Amino acid sequence: MAAKRPSNIPSRERVIVALDVPDCGALGKLLERLDGRPTFYKVGLELFVAEGERAVELVRARGGKVFLDLKLHDIPETVARAVASAARVQAELLTLHTSGGYEMLSRAAEAAAGRVKLLGVTVLTSLAEDDLRAEGVEQTIPEMVRARARIAARAGIDGLVCSPHEIEAARAAAPGLLIVVPGIRPAAGGKKDDQKRVATAGQAITNGADYLVVGRPVRDAADPAAAFDELVREVEAGV
Repeated sequence: MAAKRPSNIPSRERVIVALDVPDCGALGKLLERLDGRPTFYKVGLELFVAEGERAVELVRARGGKVFLDLKLHDIPETVARAVASAARVQAELLTLHTSGGYEMLSRAAEAAAGRVKLLGVTVLTSLAEDDLRAEGVEQTIPEMVRARARIAARAGIDGLVCSPHEIEAARAAAPGLLIVVPGIRPAAGGKKDDQKRVATAGQAITNGADYLVVGRPVRDAADPAAAFDELVREVEAGV
């Protein structure tokens, strides 16, 4: 039987806002417009490559928790050292690719030593079945998610990142792990952009997601704080 997802996570904390901006100037403006509403913020590759720890410090100065979305994928030693560095900047969550294999994942878990929760990215939401066939991969996306989830759980990884369409597969394969879901779009009139496997916040939560990652629907809204509040209401209805 699959383990129940954590019920003690506040709805506001379940919505992680992706700070997909180019530099700290744009970051400061977006944080100002969000008016302290979110609890969790995602610092991704674009911002971290440009600004490094400074971006993390700005989020921290606002009282926010940090999800460092770097999707690490390298030889085990390099990834282990990178995880140790991320732990030192006091990120709460950090991503790495499950396709790096068991040794890479287990070394990362050892390096994290409980100081940062590791999330294994299963299959990117920008990919569809046709993309896998073009690479010669015969597994379906749910099959890949299940296989990678099992490896991540065995290696000691804390959670998984999957699209809204594979929540059930991930939960069944690794029932004790957190499920973090990007590819969230508004219920009405939302564009997919480069995401191919998407759902609304309410659908993802109802299907079993623990956390949602939302970028453009909040960042590009006329009122980002109001857009965030609307997402929290959807989550509250689905929990």
